Amino acid sequence: MSSSPLVDRFQRAITYLRLSVIDRCDLRCTYCMPERQTFLPKAEVLSLEELHRLSLGFMARGVRKIRLTGGEPLVRRDMVDLVRALGRHIGDGLDELTLTTNATQLALHADAIAAAGVRRVNISLDTLDRARFARIARRDALPAVLEGIAAAREAGLAVKINTVALKGENQDELSELITWAHGHGFEITLIEVMPLGAVDGDRFDHYLPLSRVRKDLERRWTLLPDAHRSGGPARYVRVAETGGRLGFITPLTSNFCDGCNRVRVTATGQLFACLGGREQVDLRAALRSGDPEAALDHALDQAMAIKPEKHHFTIDRPGAAPALARHMSMTGG
Repeated sequence: MSSSPLVDRFQRAITYLRLSVIDRCDLRCTYCMPERQTFLPKAEVLSLEELHRLSLGFMARGVRKIRLTGGEPLVRRDMVDLVRALGRHIGDGLDELTLTTNATQLALHADAIAAAGVRRVNISLDTLDRARFARIARRDALPAVLEGIAAAREAGLAVKINTVALKGENQDELSELITWAHGHGFEITLIEVMPLGAVDGDRFDHYLPLSRVRKDLERRWTLLPDAHRSGGPARYVRVAETGGRLGFITPLTSNFCDGCNRVRVTATGQLFACLGGREQVDLRAALRSGDPEAALDHALDQAMAIKPEKHHFTIDRPGAAPALARHMSMTGG
C-alpha cells in the first residue's frame, strides 16, 4: 500500500473512517426506515477478514480513527472478533476505535469491547419514555437499552448519547434528556433528522430545526462556547447549570462540510465520499481483485478525486422525496 495521506481536492485530510459492518438492525425507527425494511443477503456483506484488511488499507493512508457502525453492529455475530482485531492496532497506526450502537445488545458485549480497546461508545436514544420509545423504534426495547448503557458505564466506557430531535414526538423531552445525560456524566448530541431513504411517513412532519431548539434551550439555560471537537461534525456548548457538554449536528440548518475529515464504507464495501452524495467507489471489487493492495490504493485515490465540497440536504416542503434513496442503515451511522 502507498503511505501517502488521503487528501481530497479541497485539501481536506481524511483521517476518519466510519465503517458499517452490517445493514441489519433490530429496531425500526420511524425516521430511519420503513417497518418492512428489506436487508441485504448476508453473502453480499464483507467478511471479517475483508473488513480488517480494508481497515488496514485506510490506516496505511493516514486514517487514525475508525468508528464501527451499522445498522446495529452488535447484531453481527463476529463483531467482537473484529473489534479485537482492530484493537490490536491502537497506538500503532490507530488512535481511536469507537462504536455507534442502539445499545439493545450492549449489556452482552460491553466488557468484551472495552477489553479489546474501545474506550467510547455513541448510543442512540431519542426518549426516556417507554411508550414513546416503542412508538419511535417500533420495538419495546427501552429497558434493554438502559441496561446496555449501565453495562457500558460499568465497563468503563465513555458514553455519548445521540438524540434525533423530532417535532411532535420528543420535542418536549429534549431538556429532560439533556439533564438526565449530564446527571450520569454523559455527553449528549442533538441531531437534525436526515432525508435519507424512504420511510412510512413524511419526514417534514418531524423535521425540527436545531436553531429553534437552541433558542428554546437558551431561554432555560446558559450555553457557553466550547471548543471541544470529537472528530465528527458536532459543534459543542457547555451547559452552565448542568456542567455537561451538549453537541449539535445540523446537516440542514448549518452546513458543516468545510472541515469534513471522513468517508463512509458500507457493509458491502461501497465507499461513499459524502453521506449526502451519490459519489461512490467499489472497495469490495478492489479487495477481491488479483492485486488487492494496488487496487485498493487506486480506489482510495479515486475517492479523493470525487469527494464533493458539501452535501445539499433539504427538507423544505411536505411530501418531498428523500435526498437519496439510500437508507442511513445502509450507509452507516
